[in-house]
Amino acid sequence: MDVKTILKEVVGKGASDVFVVAGRPMSFKAGSQIESLSDEVFLPGQTAEFLTEIYRMAQDRDMGRLMDVGDDDFSFAVPEVSRFRVSAYKQRGSLAAVIRVVAFALPDPAKLNIPDQILGLSEKRHGLLLFTGADGSGKTTSVACLIDRINSTRNGHIITLENPIEYLHRHKMSLISQREISIDTESYADAMRSALRQSPNVILIGELNGEETISMALTAAETGHLVISTMPTVGATSTVDRLVDAFPAGQREQTRMRLSMVLQSVISQQLVPTVDGSVVPAFQVMHCNNVIRGVIRDGRTDQINALINSGSGEGMIDMDASILNMFKDGVITAQEALAHALEPENMARHVNTRDKMYF
Repeated sequence: MDVKTILKEVVGKGASDVFVVAGRPMSFKAGSQIESLSDEVFLPGQTAEFLTEIYRMAQDRDMGRLMDVGDDDFSFAVPEVSRFRVSAYKQRGSLAAVIRVVAFALPDPAKLNIPDQILGLSEKRHGLLLFTGADGSGKTTSVACLIDRINSTRNGHIITLENPIEYLHRHKMSLISQREISIDTESYADAMRSALRQSPNVILIGELNGEETISMALTAAETGHLVISTMPTVGATSTVDRLVDAFPAGQREQTRMRLSMVLQSVISQQLVPTVDGSVVPAFQVMHCNNVIRGVIRDGRTDQINALINSGSGEGMIDMDASILNMFKDGVITAQEALAHALEPENMARHVNTRDKMYF
């Protein structure tokens, strides 16, 4: 099986993801649609052969974790084709994988419609910046653009802790150390402990997950570092609530206090399917002013969305307003506007399922 040729073909078709699952043909996602690469249905033996070759291409990575645990994440590169992030897993007793296509070159923020309000966060010198969204929402790409902006404009030491590494950064004005969990270090917690002894200015944590990692991220932000991370939440309200709820009940008041002091911004994003079959990003941007710090400290997170809606003068972006504008411009359908709205009932006052506008 010529895996390199297959990967080169799907990259040429503009694929963002490749699906290797027994019982259907090799498939790929381009825009918002999943398509089959051929009519040949993959059998379990063929998916195992494909995965074995992928592991060989990833510097002969050991398949032991996949076989023992049933899941494994890693990345590899094919020269002159692309980089790839692999999520390998077992399903119904056979091996399967979803392979994300990651370009060698760092993305162009302008082509991705990333607002200046986000790239301007490169000027922050300390505190916590969170990029949130469901898997596949593009948050990792947005983070890579921000890291590149910092790297291009500031002299310092940037440490990235990722599982796996997706985008490769070259040294520019800053020095960059990129560490991959399970290869270069045992865990995020171990890597964080070491990072604080490595004279960092900026620390990227691939994902905030678990009490220990969150606590260490807060500590790093409290001690004058800029900490950037991601979470699989949608919206600033659910992000703050999830951070606080990661701690035992007796520690949540203290956590709200710590978070209110160090949190700088929460950027939440979704990729919304368009009428022409592609996708377009929708963003929510919350910058912490004194009022928002107060509602976080007091546990009144239900007020955050309203404060974002009224904070456009401070560079905040309301997710639902962005989605509604895309609907007005004919970029997305009413159904997609309702499906991706943070407050569907409010969105329904402006659109209906017959694709007509009412204002």
